Amino acid sequence: MVSNTIQCRFESDPGHQRTSVVTGTVEAVYDDPTRDRALAMLAAGRTLSETSRALGISRAALREWRDQPRAGRTNTCPRTPGHEPSPDAYVELLGYYLGDGCISDCGRYHSLRISCDAALPGVVKRVAEVLQQVRPDGIVHRVPAPGAVVVQGNWKHWPCLFPQHGPGRKHDRAIVLEDWQRHLVEAHPGPFLRGLFHSDGSRVRNWATRTVAGRPKRYDYPRWQFTNTSPDIRELCTWALDLVGIAWRQSRWNCVSVSRREAVAALDALIGPKS
Repeated sequence: MVSNTIQCRFESDPGHQRTSVVTGTVEAVYDDPTRDRALAMLAAGRTLSETSRALGISRAALREWRDQPRAGRTNTCPRTPGHEPSPDAYVELLGYYLGDGCISDCGRYHSLRISCDAALPGVVKRVAEVLQQVRPDGIVHRVPAPGAVVVQGNWKHWPCLFPQHGPGRKHDRAIVLEDWQRHLVEAHPGPFLRGLFHSDGSRVRNWATRTVAGRPKRYDYPRWQFTNTSPDIRELCTWALDLVGIAWRQSRWNCVSVSRREAVAALDALIGPKS
């Protein structure tokens, strides 16, 4: 691992090409010719130190390339027949992207970043897992940020998988799934809802009082809430809830609530705890 600074043009830039900087401890990104040259030098008998000095690559990266080669590495577009990612993993990652993700243009590649609450290590782990499943031969970075962990993967084909990428914040532009994406969500609504609720959702406990036998009695009950300022993304959430028959209501202008006892239990069983 090496400390590296990456400059990227974020999709949240609404009006012009603004360069933002993300800093953190991440692995440097090298192109295939550089990697191949390094492996060739090592195979010819050059030491790690010699190769590191010659190419300016850390010994740790060279050691990883030498000891853990990535088999079958390919840059084939994942929309190519026969190269599609796991549909379960893809629709779950789609949910995370729509909830708390962004795609940044970094020149030679695009960077997919999912911001996760640092207090929820299970969610961080799961996001890293599905990102790795969608691109098995890529490297998943975890970049610390104040109160958060940004799970990140670099690839030139992210816009192919997420055509919703574009200029401006997601809630300021139309978010519409393409037909092939809708078919995948219809076939796998559970993982899609997990991505949405485990990114922009929360499971809370509400309470209310009722008069029973002349005395006030307090009732506590759980509720799932999905909060997002994009009406299109909220509509996608309610559409997916309808697909699995889970009752919901619009509790606020930006919030979808699942609060009926049987509906909460069904959603619990479908998406698991957010932890």
